[in-house]
Amino acid sequence: MTQVLDKPVGVRAPVSPAARTARRRAALEWVAVHSLGVAAALFFALPFVFVFLTSLMSDSQALSRDLIPHTWEWGNYKSVLDTPGFLTWWRNTLFYAGLGTVLTVVSSVPVAYALAKFRFRGRNLSLMLVVSMMMLPPQVIIIPMYLFWAKQLDLAGTLWPLIIPMAFGDAFSVFLLRQFLMTIPNEYLDAAKVDGCGDLRTLVKVVLPMARPGIAAVALFQFFYAWNDYFGPQIYASENPGAWTLSYGLESFKGAHHTDWNLTMAATVLVMAPVILVFFFAQRAFVEGVTLTGVKG
Repeated sequence: MTQVLDKPVGVRAPVSPAARTARRRAALEWVAVHSLGVAAALFFALPFVFVFLTSLMSDSQALSRDLIPHTWEWGNYKSVLDTPGFLTWWRNTLFYAGLGTVLTVVSSVPVAYALAKFRFRGRNLSLMLVVSMMMLPPQVIIIPMYLFWAKQLDLAGTLWPLIIPMAFGDAFSVFLLRQFLMTIPNEYLDAAKVDGCGDLRTLVKVVLPMARPGIAAVALFQFFYAWNDYFGPQIYASENPGAWTLSYGLESFKGAHHTDWNLTMAATVLVMAPVILVFFFAQRAFVEGVTLTGVKG
């Protein structure tokens, strides 16, 4: 026989006080966490919004109490791009950051692979040397390096003294990649060697596809460093305006337009935009690579 229900259909069961308290607590925690997230986002985003809005103001309105442009002066960006040398700075920076990133990744991956997966005498000492290079400030060796590149090789006034050393690896990139490669199980490498793969083929066919997040993180770090580098171009390329990068040229632009804050802000936006776009499209791989790095020591 069918059992007759005592509770009318459509009537909800009463909620206990403990359940109400738990729901209220969960709602308050959600609001607190997201409020902190929104506050942090505003804290970091508002300076960029201020720079962007100022870049679209007229010269008379820039840095006034008004936060919203009276008229949207999109021509400020054209004025910046028409500035003599600005597009040259842009090309130099893209060349320096792009080629430097490729050379750093290509040269650092084999070294990190050897330190992570090979067993050889002096491996720990080699790792200690890599870490010690990370602690060495570039200002300590800048004088002998400048004398070598400028006096011996006559490369002063170019970006090659900054690009060529990247072909020999970077201590931070090697260490970061080594930590990431330590998370790859050795069973995959052993299986590849059983199938007849040598060390180089194992690196290309097995390790590189699995290390894409770590490689992406290293590439982004290196690209951001080269794009924002001011110290290097100031030392080696300051005497040749044709070799200036955006970071160094922006200082000259600011000096020439120290009263035109709208144009200075427009130039700043044009310098920051590529870095923001690159990080926006690659943030997933970047976060994954940084998160997984350092799981194993």
